[in-house]
Amino acid sequence: MNEQDFQKRLDDLLSQIQTLPDGDRERVSQLAEETKSRHDQMRRTVAELQESLDFLRLSVKYMLFDLEATRRENAYLRMLLQTQGGQGQSGEETEE
Repeated sequence: MNEQDFQKRLDDLLSQIQTLPDGDRERVSQLAEETKSRHDQMRRTVAELQESLDFLRLSVKYMLFDLEATRRENAYLRMLLQTQGGQGQSGEETEE
């Protein structure tokens, strides 16, 4: 059931409640209003959860991008160290 169907059915229910006797009308009307309030709260909560999931997805994508960039940088730096290490051993002496 989508939002429009729910609202239509709730409105139909509220109009039918108006035909009930006074004693029952108030009690059932209050229950219908509580249902509407809970539905609105649930809809807001779902929207907040969706927003949080979107943020989490974006954060994970950024972290994966950063991890891959760090791996490439580490590989490049290791290559530089190996290249410099081979050159440094043949021509330079270490001081003690």
